[in-house]
Amino acid sequence: MKYFFIAFFIVLATLPSQGQTTLDTTKSKELKEVIIKAWQRGDITRLPEEQNGFLNSGKKNEVITIAGTNANIAIKTGRQLFAKIPGVFVYDMDGSGNQLNISTRGLDPHRSWEYNIRQNGIIINSDMYGYPASHYSAPMESFDKIELVHGTGSLQYGAQFGGMINYITRKPDSTKTFTFESVNTAGSYNLLSSYNAIGGTYKKSSYYAYYYKRHSDGYRNNSQSDATAQYLQLNYQFNKKISLKAELGRSKYLYHIPGPLNDSMFNADPTMSTRNRNYFSPDIYVPSLVLNWKLSEKTKVNITASGVFGSRSSVMLDAFADVPDTINRATGLYKNRQVDIDNFNSRTIEVRLLQQYHIGKIQSKLATGFVYMNNDLHRRQLGKGTTGSDYDLSLAEPGFGRDIHFKTNNISLFAENIFQLSSKWTISPGIRYENGDSKMGGIIKYYTVNELPTTINHHFALLGISSQYLLDKENTFYAGISQAYRPVIFKDIIPASTYEQIDKNLKDAFGYNAEAGVRGKLLNHLQYDISYFRVLYKNRLGTLVLQDNAGQSYTYKTNIGNSLTNGFEMFVQYKFSLTNHLFAGLFTSTAYMDAKYISGQVSTGAANKSIIGNTVEAVPKWISRNGLDILYNGFSCTLLYSYTASTFSDALNTVAPTANGAKGFTPAYALWDFNASLRTNSVFSIRAGINNIFNKQYFTKRPTFYPGPGIWPSDGRNVYVTVGVKL
Repeated sequence: MKYFFIAFFIVLATLPSQGQTTLDTTKSKELKEVIIKAWQRGDITRLPEEQNGFLNSGKKNEVITIAGTNANIAIKTGRQLFAKIPGVFVYDMDGSGNQLNISTRGLDPHRSWEYNIRQNGIIINSDMYGYPASHYSAPMESFDKIELVHGTGSLQYGAQFGGMINYITRKPDSTKTFTFESVNTAGSYNLLSSYNAIGGTYKKSSYYAYYYKRHSDGYRNNSQSDATAQYLQLNYQFNKKISLKAELGRSKYLYHIPGPLNDSMFNADPTMSTRNRNYFSPDIYVPSLVLNWKLSEKTKVNITASGVFGSRSSVMLDAFADVPDTINRATGLYKNRQVDIDNFNSRTIEVRLLQQYHIGKIQSKLATGFVYMNNDLHRRQLGKGTTGSDYDLSLAEPGFGRDIHFKTNNISLFAENIFQLSSKWTISPGIRYENGDSKMGGIIKYYTVNELPTTINHHFALLGISSQYLLDKENTFYAGISQAYRPVIFKDIIPASTYEQIDKNLKDAFGYNAEAGVRGKLLNHLQYDISYFRVLYKNRLGTLVLQDNAGQSYTYKTNIGNSLTNGFEMFVQYKFSLTNHLFAGLFTSTAYMDAKYISGQVSTGAANKSIIGNTVEAVPKWISRNGLDILYNGFSCTLLYSYTASTFSDALNTVAPTANGAKGFTPAYALWDFNASLRTNSVFSIRAGINNIFNKQYFTKRPTFYPGPGIWPSDGRNVYVTVGVKL
């Protein structure tokens, strides 16, 4: 701004010399200094009505600007990154910094698999139909923004109940041919990480690339973690209408799994370990090619070809917490470990068309296209591994107990249209049609594959509609409802033993998301987004106890019931100035969730019991994050208080913990964090913080499968310092 005033007065000073010199009789008046007060960093915003061929009108969404937060990005602390998105449940299970496991609205947070997960618009779910978890784990230092569109927008993405999460990588500098950035962190438990990136633009081409490496000994014994990631992006702008982008991302980490605890172990020492020979390691590649073509001012086409390739491997003694891993006195050796290897081969072609048009005086936008997926998940499990203690996938005996392929061919057609009924009111109906199947084939040594549901069909249409009304320039009312589904996945149709049978007519989970809310800004300082939501989740999977013709009991995995979650989400933030350079902000991000089973029964072990009225497992009634932000020139800090209410671990709502810790109550927990950042100039930046200030010992849930049933303690107090250099 000061350069504008300097230029302005220079122009004024030169004006008399450009014409005839005359006596200036105009009266002069000295203007008072004008001071502009404004919050200099944006942290939470909303998506525009249309972006990259996606329509967002009438849908609840959020955009997190990473640079605008003070979150601990080195270990991806979820409660800090998503502090201003109400209702985000963060599940700690995989070692700090390795993977974000989150959910909203009472859904399952395991590897965020209730979402359509993307990086720069590219799908990174490992196998959308076989195993929809994301094992790809890029460093948070590489991202500029995180976009979250809730379930009512899912028809355009993939109809997942959770909606879509899109991680946006930093862009090349458009003004320089070469830039370099290095972000390095040191912290508790021997945390060391280094992120190094280059980028730039030359004529019509641009590029961005990074290399990342991180090590941590972990909070618990035997919980070391080593991660690495690489990424390359190449862009070419043919002309104003056509551009091409190629990307290749890779992530790999090795996590030393410390094993589950039971309640007595956790109370005695949450840092203890029950395993020292268990390991987990995903190695994932994500290549993509994207063509953007602006056919006209009203027509845009986006064509994407991408894939997810790689493996998810583990070697472990898979047993409950109260089963020790000890040396056999007779042999002097440990037990043989179990080796499991998944190979992902997921290929996607996605074509999108955005067309603007008019029907009479009604302005409209149509987003339509298709997604074709061709996936082959090769699962090898129950391999007899070594008796050693290192990460070793070699087998003591050839072959696996399960060696199966799960192949999917599926095409999805979608269309959504915004009708601009007035200058303030829009309505957006949409439809998605799924057409395909998943076929299983291979060997299960203890079971006859023909007795399993070897083909799962996906043939159905999903409908949705959303609307928004502009109350004024700053405030909007929005509402919508959209059908959603989750396919029966690979692990659902694999029996754990010969005593378990699988329903050959398993149904995909089906239901809907509904929401209504109001968002905007009041009095130029108060930002808010308050909404009500409802999620119907039908055909939940579970097990029953049945008897065969001979009177022999067996467990039967089938669709056991439906659940309904009602709740509200509230984000309110008030930012204000204390002096000309000192600003403060107060915020609350709070959600209430009432998740109940409305039908169904499950096995108690010996009989079946109704679960109608029971609370859905791992869904807290309240999640509330509240904070104070301070901003002074280049310095900012955040004091954050996070509260998560208690949960149950199973549909039977078991309160008293079992001896092995697999079932029981998960207590509520409250945490305090303090994080700060300082940008001294355009070159240097510093981040530092204390997480879990009061060293609260807690755990987030008791998993029923990987990494093993029981208690997995979250990190205690830890500190870190991050130094960034940008040239």
